[in-house]
This record gives sequence, C-alpha cells and structure tokens, in this order.
Amino acid sequence: MAVKFAGTMNAINRGLDATKPAKGADMVEDWEAALADIETPGAKGILRDLASLRKQLEKDAPDVDRVHALLHRLGAATTKIAEKADTSQEKLRALGEALTEAGEDSPDEEEDVAAAASPKRARKKA
Repeated sequence: MAVKFAGTMNAINRGLDATKPAKGADMVEDWEAALADIETPGAKGILRDLASLRKQLEKDAPDVDRVHALLHRLGAATTKIAEKADTSQEKLRALGEALTEAGEDSPDEEEDVAAAASPKRARKKA
C-alpha cells in the first residue's frame, strides 16, 4: 500500500491538473482494489465515491466541478477512516487532508450522498 500512498501524494503535490485523467483513473482502480476487502465503517462510501471519480476520469470531458466535489468528499472520508485504521494512520490522514484541499466542498453533493447512501432500500421499495 506504500506505493499507492506515494503515487497518489506525488500526483497531488505536483498538482492534480498536471495528472492525466487516464493516470488518475488507474490510481483510483488501485485504491478500489486495495479497499475492496476492508470492512471498516466508512470504506463502502469511499469505494462508491472512488467509482464515481473513476467514471468521471474515464470520460472524454470530465465534469471538473463533480471531480472537485468528489475529491473533497473522499478527503473528508479518508481523514475520518484514518482514525480506525490498524496501520498507516498518519499516511491516511495526510492523504485525506491533501484530497480535501485539492477538492472543493459542494453543498449540492449533500443531496447525492443521502440518495446514494441507501440505493438498495430504494430499489426494494420500488
């Protein structure tokens, strides 16, 4: 996992605008694989947001506002989950803070969070 931290932090430090979307999508896929079997509360939300970010980065013209909102939300969630991690707490906290700074808080995203939090329940009721 140290390589993932280093690669992601290097991309953030260089400036995410300088990172090609395809490279960003590859990094997101690596994080998705690393987190797939994590049972820590909050990990599923991070995985959902990573999938949304990857989909944006795979587009010919990503929605920059959406990407910034996802980065901010991923940063906040990563910082929060760092407290519960067995290892790499400091690296996770630093990554979360860097992602939060790289993104932008978007109040409109709050509505998406609530809707995405229970997609299975919504389907069962329908």
